[in-house]
Amino acid sequence: METAAQEKFDYLESVLGQFIVTSSTSLSRLERNISILSSEMNDFKDEMRDFKDEMRDFKDEMRDFKSMVEADIAESRADRKAMNKKWGELANKMGTVVEDIVAPCISGVAREYFQVAEFDFFAIRLQKKNGSGTMRREFDVVAESENHLFVVETKATPRTTDIQKFIDFVPEITDWFPSARAKTIVPVLASLYLPPDVVQFLTRNQIFALAMKDDNMDLLNPELLHQ
Repeated sequence: METAAQEKFDYLESVLGQFIVTSSTSLSRLERNISILSSEMNDFKDEMRDFKDEMRDFKDEMRDFKSMVEADIAESRADRKAMNKKWGELANKMGTVVEDIVAPCISGVAREYFQVAEFDFFAIRLQKKNGSGTMRREFDVVAESENHLFVVETKATPRTTDIQKFIDFVPEITDWFPSARAKTIVPVLASLYLPPDVVQFLTRNQIFALAMKDDNMDLLNPELLHQ
């Protein structure tokens, strides 16, 4: 009995020893893995910190770049407006602003905004008497379609008095063009450059404003179409 008990004791002692050795090895391996993981986590935190710093620098650079681009755009627009104004003044002195700049744009405007495919009548610097034959007037551009009559007044440098004269004349257009009584009259004031306050004034008086917009002449107050 003692021998059998001793053998069992020795066996259990051996198993326990192996368990302790195995556990110790596993624990050491676990501690080593934890240490490696901790080191990797610290490295990851450092990388994230560096990444955040880089992103912060990138955002600052993008903000500076955006400000520079916006400044360049604003300067370019200002230069374009100044150039258009000078171009209009020069063209007016040369007497070519109507023929060379405004007239070619009317058909495009009529097609885009009024669905006019072609004109039945188109004239530049039209000399015409009123219905009673008592007055003669020159019209810069007159274009007529089946349902519309476009009357364009062109000014290189629009003055308040010139604009008001055109506004006052609009109700008299049918005296000069009787056929327009059955059509939609489209009064247009055209210039290479029209200041915002002038556009607002024209809009309040139901006059379309035509001027340079980016690289082409276009209506600056198309909202009149819906009024």
